[in-house]
Amino acid sequence: MLDRVEVVGNALPHPATIFAILAVLVVVVSAITSAFSISAVHPGTGETINVRSLLTGEGIRWMFENVEHNFVRFPPLGLVLVAMIGIGVAEGSGLLTVLIRALVLKAPRRLITAALVSAGVLSHIASEAGYVVLIPLGAVIFLALGRHPIAGLAAAFAGVSGGFGANFLIGSVDPVLAGLTQSAARIIDAEISISPATNIYFMFVSAFMVVIVGTIITEKIVEPRLGTYSGSEQAPELEQLSSKEKKGLKWTGISLLLVLGTLIIAVVPEGGLLRHPGKDVLHSAFFNGMITAIMLFFLIPGMVYGWVTGTIRTDKQGIKEMINSMSHMATYIVLVFFAAQFVYYFRYSNLGLILAIEGAQFLKNVGLSGIPLMLLFILVSATINMFMGSASAKWAIMAPVFVPMFMLLGYHPSLTQMAYRIGDSLTNIITPMMSYFALIVAFAEKYDDDYGMGTIISTMLAYTLIFAITWSLLLIMWMFLGLPVGPDGPLHFSAAAQ
Repeated sequence: MLDRVEVVGNALPHPATIFAILAVLVVVVSAITSAFSISAVHPGTGETINVRSLLTGEGIRWMFENVEHNFVRFPPLGLVLVAMIGIGVAEGSGLLTVLIRALVLKAPRRLITAALVSAGVLSHIASEAGYVVLIPLGAVIFLALGRHPIAGLAAAFAGVSGGFGANFLIGSVDPVLAGLTQSAARIIDAEISISPATNIYFMFVSAFMVVIVGTIITEKIVEPRLGTYSGSEQAPELEQLSSKEKKGLKWTGISLLLVLGTLIIAVVPEGGLLRHPGKDVLHSAFFNGMITAIMLFFLIPGMVYGWVTGTIRTDKQGIKEMINSMSHMATYIVLVFFAAQFVYYFRYSNLGLILAIEGAQFLKNVGLSGIPLMLLFILVSATINMFMGSASAKWAIMAPVFVPMFMLLGYHPSLTQMAYRIGDSLTNIITPMMSYFALIVAFAEKYDDDYGMGTIISTMLAYTLIFAITWSLLLIMWMFLGLPVGPDGPLHFSAAAQ
């Protein structure tokens, strides 16, 4: 079955091509459904919504005139590029890599597994560092401690990729998903705003769950199954932090406290500079411009660390790291161009709104709602992830359908996004379609030539199954208690009130 999944996944076109095909499909379907006078009644306003064909003179003119506007105003584009300015400096200065090493190397031996999983969760702020640095480091650390290296690799992989829907902090993927969710939600509510922090409450609690459960799975299931390592690979000496790196971390911590202190002073007091007169903290300029805070959160400490350690001493070096981070975004920018056309074609044609209304009505008729609905959606997300690895690419396709549909059923986009992230996380560690999966296999082969894709999938399957149970139980409890998943991220949405 897994071989078939790999064949099907490899046969798929590039995600950018998929979005181009979907955009063309929307054009064709809009013309056909318009010819048959397909419509739906908006449950909130009572207005009859008709399909708008993109193959009429008006539709063709709209497409021709709005190619640039669709691309530029697509929320994930600006959000991600702004965040990468700060993340690029923090990564280029060496700060993120040193933080991961420090967390793992300073942990007591009995907590080393938990430290690895925790470092994996934290590495989501710059996921490439986690995949490239932490996962092979996890294997090295376990080998140095006389434990099976693949168990260390698995623990780190579970944190980095299996726990992708959990974090103690806002990461680089949060602005991407929030932007896509906001675009989809505006099919129903043109004024709705989705913050990058919209899932942080649930993610924060989930992070502890991932660390605890991931540690238990590693030590009670994965490591005993692997047994004693008998390969020829010798454990290298783990490189401790140098005095320069320690000094850099000290001043980085001071700079971070200053940044946080300044933001608190500007946000918490009623007359703070980042507070809008007469509005509460959740509707302040800080939360509306969360992406700016994320950029500063990485940019200033990254510059301080670079200055102290000598990796960034001039403005030219700092700008160079920003440019380097942007150079890695070329594929993403091309992907966004085609994804934006698809999303806005979908919105212009009213197909998304009509599909949401009819889909919501179908779900109401069959009586599927609440917790069963969200659990089914987690399963759908997990299944799709087996065939398409990119979290943002999948959500760009799924959000315009499921976010409006669930809004009409009374569920806030923040909850829908969180359920998607859980499903996406569950199969990240067993799908060959995940972009770094081949790299993980290569890391494993270092310890035994016979290790391959089957080794990784069979090793990680326990994490997928047990994470699915525990995460689902956490979501059930969360919904039962009626807790918001983040700031301005309630569980329920009232379409009639919009």
